[in-house]
Amino acid sequence: MKIPSIALVGRPNVGKSTIFNRIIGKKISIIEDTPGVTRDRIYGVADHKNIKFSLIDTGGIDVGNELFNQEIKIQAEIAIDEADTVIFVVDGKEGLTQNDYEVRDILFKSKKKVIVAINKVDNKKTKENLYDFYELGFEHYIPISGEHGTNFDKLLDEATKGFEKQFDEEENILKFCLIGRPNVGKSSLVNALLNEERVIVSNEAGTTRDSIDTRFRYDHEDYIAIDTAGLRKKGKIYENVEKYSALRAMKSIERSNVCVLVINAEEGIIEQDKHIASYALDAGKPLVLVVNKWDTVEDKNDIKSFTEKMRAEFQFLSYVPIVFLSALTKKRLHTLMPEIIKVYNNSRKEVKTSTFNNVISDAYELNPAPSYKGRRLKIYYGVQTSIMPPKFDLFVNDKGLVHFSYLRYLENKIRENFDFEGTPIVINFKSKGDKE
Repeated sequence: MKIPSIALVGRPNVGKSTIFNRIIGKKISIIEDTPGVTRDRIYGVADHKNIKFSLIDTGGIDVGNELFNQEIKIQAEIAIDEADTVIFVVDGKEGLTQNDYEVRDILFKSKKKVIVAINKVDNKKTKENLYDFYELGFEHYIPISGEHGTNFDKLLDEATKGFEKQFDEEENILKFCLIGRPNVGKSSLVNALLNEERVIVSNEAGTTRDSIDTRFRYDHEDYIAIDTAGLRKKGKIYENVEKYSALRAMKSIERSNVCVLVINAEEGIIEQDKHIASYALDAGKPLVLVVNKWDTVEDKNDIKSFTEKMRAEFQFLSYVPIVFLSALTKKRLHTLMPEIIKVYNNSRKEVKTSTFNNVISDAYELNPAPSYKGRRLKIYYGVQTSIMPPKFDLFVNDKGLVHFSYLRYLENKIRENFDFEGTPIVINFKSKGDKE
């Protein structure tokens, strides 16, 4: 079942990011007092009374003529296009501005259900200004405080009205998404796995208009492949947004257990591929790198040198397996699913506390942390706190003494001793006496 989407839209600095973080429950959006700090749409998945939905945070729409503001406006329009419901955030303290009317006009054209969230309603004076906002001409108005969490239940009740409750029948099915730039062969790869033309395939970039969930069986088990959209054909304005395919993929990344980054062997590695990979990494998802269209490479035995090139370009993904295949000819296609399953299982792996502490202790004895201003980091003990991705807490004398290079050293030692191929791992340092 495709989960519905809610977009937070409004002019700059009305508190959208604070509202986003409170609903999602994680600090994902950057919050600053500078208008327009949130440049890209940011996706998260939230739950309200057993109703799961995607939440999209957008940059503030500004009527200024600067290119930056124009790009933010385009991003917001794309977000509105994707959303089932829009929460239009306005500032209860400042009242209506010309930019609010600009946003209203965009929303009227969209024909979407709109709820006006009047934010920063914290005192009697702002409550008296509420009726000024009714001239926007929408049906639903809810006063809230993003900072204090006031009226959020009422806001989400209205925003999710009509959304279906999600059932857990798909929770135990491994879901993997195919991400990558348009026209690298994501849809062809889904078709090859299914052995049937269920997804539109074309040589024209951007024929996949939306993410498509396809359920299939492999080795007597059910799986769901999510094919993410490339560029949407809505005129030049959409095509000119360079980061569009990466942003579009974020929604599918959030819903997936594993991400498969598809690269075109003909074109090689492009900077955009790294951007897309970093979104999967930031979301804590296991990854498989796929070099597709391998049939177009003249020297098919050149896997070694291409691998070296991949490792050099994707240094931050040194732990991720690389698969070479051709969706068109189905050569080496059989190597993909075992890797997806392996990295998924690795992301769910639990390590015994005693074994983990032996590894950390040995690593420290072999290479103690360097001293800093006459003080040296001491590690007391460690424990795994969660999975998907695996997370570890290390209790130390002072987490301020942890250098990035030493963190990297410990991560490498953990990977040497436990098979975490394909999955990111997270190490948190906690000073003695830190509150949980």
